[in-house]
Amino acid sequence: MVLDCKHVWDHISGYLDGGLDPELLREVQRHLDHCEICSAVLDSTRNILVLTADDRTFTLPVGFSERLHARLEKAFLEGLTTDA
Repeated sequence: MVLDCKHVWDHISGYLDGGLDPELLREVQRHLDHCEICSAVLDSTRNILVLTADDRTFTLPVGFSERLHARLEKAFLEGLTTDA
């Protein structure tokens, strides 16, 4: 069985949890050994899990939320004008 990227992405969670059967685990690992994109998806998913499991909280600077929303809106509007 040869897995493509979409199939590997479907099994990332099971891979990280150790819940894949041995044959599927070997195939996912074989794919990850040679696919930079899927390896990056795996690393990103692992990082998200680590960050969400961290119970520390951080105080954001005053006005951070407003600046973030303004930047997101600007990027969104710029994307609309370049897609046209």
